[in-house]
Amino acid sequence: MSHLCFLCQRCSQPLKLNHTVEASQEPKALMFISAQGETRETQEGGPPSKEEANFENLQDGAFCRTPHPPSGGTSWDYSNFTLLGRLEPRRSLDSIQKTIRDSFDILSGETEVDHPLCVDCTDYLLEALDIELAITESDVQNYKCCLETREWVSEDERELLQRKLKGLELEEAKLHQEVAEVEKNQESVAADLEAAQAETKILEQQEKQYWKDYCKLKWQQLELNEELSSVEMRLRYAQIQWNKLEKTDIFNATFEIWHDGPLTIINNFRLGRIPTVPVCWSEINAAWGQTALLLLALANTIGLEFQRYRLIPCGNHSYLRSLTDDCAELPLYSGGEQNVFLHNKFDQAMMAFLDCMQQFKEAAEKDESGLYLPYKIHVKKGLMEDPGSSSGFYPIRTHLNTEEDWTKALKFMLINFKCSLTWVSLRYGRK
Repeated sequence: MSHLCFLCQRCSQPLKLNHTVEASQEPKALMFISAQGETRETQEGGPPSKEEANFENLQDGAFCRTPHPPSGGTSWDYSNFTLLGRLEPRRSLDSIQKTIRDSFDILSGETEVDHPLCVDCTDYLLEALDIELAITESDVQNYKCCLETREWVSEDERELLQRKLKGLELEEAKLHQEVAEVEKNQESVAADLEAAQAETKILEQQEKQYWKDYCKLKWQQLELNEELSSVEMRLRYAQIQWNKLEKTDIFNATFEIWHDGPLTIINNFRLGRIPTVPVCWSEINAAWGQTALLLLALANTIGLEFQRYRLIPCGNHSYLRSLTDDCAELPLYSGGEQNVFLHNKFDQAMMAFLDCMQQFKEAAEKDESGLYLPYKIHVKKGLMEDPGSSSGFYPIRTHLNTEEDWTKALKFMLINFKCSLTWVSLRYGRK
């Protein structure tokens, strides 16, 4: 057996019906059906239909009581009566639900409101009906007042009101026409609005893309600015270094010559030795290598090519190569061994070195700002002359010579080189 559930037709909430209401629905439903049948018969004026006849047959088993007419001679109208009691001693759940459903259908057909309704929706409906009733009563009162005041209006006033009414009607027609034009314009404006909205979307997308491109370019700009700042800093540092290098004398920076007592030092290598300061020969050989490199650099600066010897600086194993004696090599280094012969190769190399230095001096003296050396060179004898000394001559050979005189001759030679460095720096350093 299926159970029928009723819903509120306004809020769609399920309804729970009272059992007393369910038990009393059938007589009321039969009453509504009877009233509707009589109304149809009255309106149509014909015999009852088959359904009505069947319904009358159902009433045969019902208990009816004919009321006595009231005192006064007034008779009862027996055309309308109410059916009381139950048609069946026992009723099923389906018949009860069907009766309730038919009752709600009848109510929905008689009114503009669909039934059933819950309590809250019914209260809301009653409040709305009360408001509508109040408005209707107010309109009725206004109509009555208009009808009462109409009797007191003269013909002239009526004509004036008629003219005003026609004018208002014309104005209304004009306003209707303007409304129609506005509606047409509204359609065109709506189309323009849609086009503008579509264009706005396109512009918004373009704006988003623009901001993306802008952010990307801004980031690149920041990176380039950082790189530019870095380059400017490096350029400034390079300019400072360049200014320092312009003020720096390359020869004086490369070849540092000074003396420490009787010994002369070139690039931290001592050239010479005395009994009190026994300098090792490896340091002396390195000092000869720096001296040979200095002479070659000075000759290249003034464009000099040596005539009889070729100078080859190789650190502590530098040497000179003879251009006339079958390319014999004369070493500018020694281990300290004394040779019984007068002319050993180390002494020959030092005398050949003096020959090359004399060639540089003669070439430098030919320049406008001639070179002046404080100590004279005697190439053939291998001597260095000190004009301010009485004994004045100091051999550059090691054979048959003391360490003091040999060291002093080397000192005079390096002093001449220091003067040569100053002259070359002033003459060629700014070119």
